[in-house]
Amino acid sequence: MIASLPMYTSTPATVQALWGYLSAHLRGAGLRNVPDTLTWPLEMLGHWRNPSLLLSQACGYPLVTELRNQVRVIGTFRYGVPGCQGGFCRSAMVVRHDEHASELSQFRDRRVAYNSLDSQSGYNSLRALVAPLAVSGKFFGQTVEAGAHRRSIEMVRDGFADIASIDCVSLAGFEKYLPDITRGTRIIGYSDPYPGLPLIAAAGISDSTLATLRLILSKAMQDSTLAVIRRDLFIEGFEPLELADYQICSDMRDHANQLNCYHL
Repeated sequence: MIASLPMYTSTPATVQALWGYLSAHLRGAGLRNVPDTLTWPLEMLGHWRNPSLLLSQACGYPLVTELRNQVRVIGTFRYGVPGCQGGFCRSAMVVRHDEHASELSQFRDRRVAYNSLDSQSGYNSLRALVAPLAVSGKFFGQTVEAGAHRRSIEMVRDGFADIASIDCVSLAGFEKYLPDITRGTRIIGYSDPYPGLPLIAAAGISDSTLATLRLILSKAMQDSTLAVIRRDLFIEGFEPLELADYQICSDMRDHANQLNCYHL
């Protein structure tokens, strides 16, 4: 089997340490062929669809679109960073520190950077936010696909874009572990909340394996030996969730479409 936790990788060694605990306890609970080390995939959709997938961390928007009914939802981590509450997250609107505008509405016809079209935090939640402000189906004057949250922030920092919508947990990781990325930037607001990144497994896993995954993830949140690792990853808990809980991501898309806003 394969496993990955590929979405928040500012400290990959710490992510691997968390998996070391999880993998040992999953084997102790009777699961077979649990990998010792994490996979670090380059192509995400194919990886998430792999029938050997035991555990991974996906994005809410692909979950309700390309991955719908192709994976099983395990739940989500609760994160203790600004913009998160319980199992919900928000996207931070990041601009340069010397930017004169202080509200999203003031960025009409400006240049926005986003990580990818299938991103809940970088695109879908932002499109829902600007949809009521859009004219002729769009709000911004220029858009640039940066390919990653890190690159989106760097483009804002270096003056190649004016604003970007950044997952708040990614942003916290950059600020703590890679501060040069966010130096010279600030937050002017947040998106509406949506469920945190879904932890998923292959569609073919059994109900008993799903229950075991949820049990071990819950135990990991209580084990004092993981306190430092949880702190360093900003993790405060685990919430079991189902696919239906991510309907919010579809609702954000539909809200923008109803307002005839099909682009940023």
